[in-house]
Amino acid sequence: MADIQTLDKAYHVIISSLVDTGQAPHYSELATALGCPIEEGRQIVHDLAGGTGGAIRLNPDTDWIATVRPFSLIPTPFKISVDGEQKWFGV
Repeated sequence: MADIQTLDKAYHVIISSLVDTGQAPHYSELATALGCPIEEGRQIVHDLAGGTGGAIRLNPDTDWIATVRPFSLIPTPFKISVDGEQKWFGV
């Protein structure tokens, strides 16, 4: 498991991407942002998903991020808009 500082930085990269673009980064993009090998980026995503706090949730049997609380990358009835722009869904 990655150290807490790396997990913290990874979560920040993921949530910032979600806020800015409406999408979470792929683990290869996360690895680039963190300056680590792609496989380590993939493991970090799984480390975040496996934590007790449930910081993120992956789509079943994949490496794709499904939710980053309070955001959902899967459309839900809970649409979130800021300044008239709706690019997020809530959990």
